[in-house]
Amino acid sequence: MTALRKPLSIVGAEPEVQSDENQRVLEAILFAATEPVDENLLKSRLPEDADLKAELDRLADHYAARGVNLVRVAGKWALRTASDLSHRIAKDAPAPKKLSRAAIETLAIVAYHQPVTRAEIEEIRGVTISKGTLDALIEMGWVRLRGRRKVPGRPVTYGTTEQFLIHFGLNEISDLPGLEELKGAGFLEDRLPAGFAVPIPNDLTTLRDDEEPLEEGDPELDPESGK
Repeated sequence: MTALRKPLSIVGAEPEVQSDENQRVLEAILFAATEPVDENLLKSRLPEDADLKAELDRLADHYAARGVNLVRVAGKWALRTASDLSHRIAKDAPAPKKLSRAAIETLAIVAYHQPVTRAEIEEIRGVTISKGTLDALIEMGWVRLRGRRKVPGRPVTYGTTEQFLIHFGLNEISDLPGLEELKGAGFLEDRLPAGFAVPIPNDLTTLRDDEEPLEEGDPELDPESGK
């Protein structure tokens, strides 16, 4: 396949004509992509004087009422099936891998409380979890090993991945529903214990002050270790 080259500006072209050409280039890239596309790549395919944000806004408006929409996920851009049509084509999509209740609860805790250790997950859930539960989420690409907590025993800390954001259609982890949204959707009871709160999730890739990096040769980095 011939690599896409950065197009030259159309000399003497009216701004609207140049923008139409930019729209075609962006549309072609996004349509052909199998994963969300980074803004730096998109910008590199347009003339140097092009306003990428304006072009993306225009393209998003064009697709707003169509069967596919231009959406921002994990800080990147993709064409996705319109949300109100998802159920109409669900029967044609491959059945997603079903997660156990323990895996779903564990994933939710990691997403909202990251960076979090296995012991902290168990404390929040109130029950122990098997190593296989976290291994399954890591294998799916939704959870990653961040580092180790600076406490005795140096337990591993876990966080979510870019693939987690892409799969669930989130631009950033803070787009996860908050307390009122969860109550409105029926996931939480109206009457909650005093002081109950849903933490504001944060998935910064940099380690926090109470974390230290995993070292090369760390057994936790070997998927076969401990099995």
